[in-house]
Amino acid sequence: MKKFLINDSPWETRIAITRDGLLQNVYFDSHTAHQLERSYFKALVTKVLPGIQTAFVDIGQERSGFLHISEIDRELALARMAPVSDEGDEEEFEEDEEHPKASINRRNLDITKILKEGEYVLVQVSKEPIYEKGAKLSTCFTLPGRFIVLMPNIPRIGISKKIGSFEERTRLRDFLKANLPEGMGAIIRTTASESSEKEILRDLKSLVSTWHTIQERFQKATGVEKLYEDIDLTLQIVRDNLDTDVEAVICDSRASESHIYKFLKDHAPELAPVVQFYDGHPSLFEKYDIDKQVEQALQSRVSLKSGGSIIIETTEAMTVIDVNTSRFTGSSNGTMEDTILKTNLEASDEIVRQLRLRNFGGLIVIDFIDMASNSNRQRLFKHFEKALKDRDKFQSVVLKVSEFGLVQMTRKRSGKTLLQQLTSTCLCCGGAGFVKSIRNEAYTILRKIKEELATGRIAGNITLAVHEHTFNYLINTEYNAILSLEKEFRCKITLTVHETTRLNVFVATAKK
Repeated sequence: MKKFLINDSPWETRIAITRDGLLQNVYFDSHTAHQLERSYFKALVTKVLPGIQTAFVDIGQERSGFLHISEIDRELALARMAPVSDEGDEEEFEEDEEHPKASINRRNLDITKILKEGEYVLVQVSKEPIYEKGAKLSTCFTLPGRFIVLMPNIPRIGISKKIGSFEERTRLRDFLKANLPEGMGAIIRTTASESSEKEILRDLKSLVSTWHTIQERFQKATGVEKLYEDIDLTLQIVRDNLDTDVEAVICDSRASESHIYKFLKDHAPELAPVVQFYDGHPSLFEKYDIDKQVEQALQSRVSLKSGGSIIIETTEAMTVIDVNTSRFTGSSNGTMEDTILKTNLEASDEIVRQLRLRNFGGLIVIDFIDMASNSNRQRLFKHFEKALKDRDKFQSVVLKVSEFGLVQMTRKRSGKTLLQQLTSTCLCCGGAGFVKSIRNEAYTILRKIKEELATGRIAGNITLAVHEHTFNYLINTEYNAILSLEKEFRCKITLTVHETTRLNVFVATAKK
């Protein structure tokens, strides 16, 4: 069973989702930061680049957003490209209840004929800014509700793949066909399964009303302006993850308890009783061991219950995961192949949890432990694929085990990773993950000082302020080198420890 834990403080709200005591997702909502994802803007096209089929668009933020031709909806594209042959322009559709998208074949399209510099367009942020990139924008609009995701300009209906019953899929599809306004489409979310038509219709009417409001605001806005933003993050998490499997929504503030209770009373009255207030010691997150699990999720090594482990390394381009047996040797009557299979199966479950918790997206490569049996490899693949489908709401594509024994997959990106949210680049190593050795750093300083003395840029009595470790190495190991420099350039060199000086940094001052 799932629990939602809502921790409030004057500076931040934290939302954790646990299943059977294990942290599955954690979210942070700073009271001074503003979320862009899912927001709508009246935006100004500032530059159109045909070479990469992308437009840069001013949305009033620090960096311009970018709108690729693949994110332009069919109606806008074909209306501005006419006359263009429709040959090969059949629609493709992804059934993804988080980021649904319908697009057309782009072979005949030219972004310079669709968008012009200096014009205003209605856009939605589909991905938050990341690294040095601005926000990713789209005109394939979506408005998420509890039971459906409305697509106001994409007239298609999709159904969550987690709804397995053919009869239920047919019922939901037929109901939406009969009630969707012309020109609109929707994704039917997993939570719609077995829900009443009255509840779904109420959700639909609310989303259609919101869309009309956005359109009116776009017409009235005179320049770049934010037109609409989704409900606050706490309610988003509750709306997008709440189902009958939720045991409790526990808040440590009366304000959050009341806020969430009123929301559920309006949108899911049958689930309102699960909202609880916690006012005790230890704190809510400490009671459920959340802070410790978050810290563990920032480490590269994750231990498995069996004694095995997985190692996770990530770059901007991809995430690499390595599975090891470590100290797990299996049972006394089992074979090595049994031991490896057990470790791989356990690791696959943990990898799915870590992908969600750390919010990894893009290309992911997993190096499971090699297995000799083809049937075991198939069993692992099917187990991993099923775990992703059952426990991860974001769309993923998994390829079968490669000839090198690797599993390659892609997963939808959504915002920043946990590491990006909670850490910053190391001031000493610049994000490389290592710094120069003390010996190398000491030799670099000696070479630099010799060069400065030889060129006459410094002279006289010199004071070197260095890191404590570098100081100890120079004094204890290379003191003769210091004496040699003093003799060669007829100067006096004094070493000092500077508490605020980092490794790889030194300060030299000279007096005549």
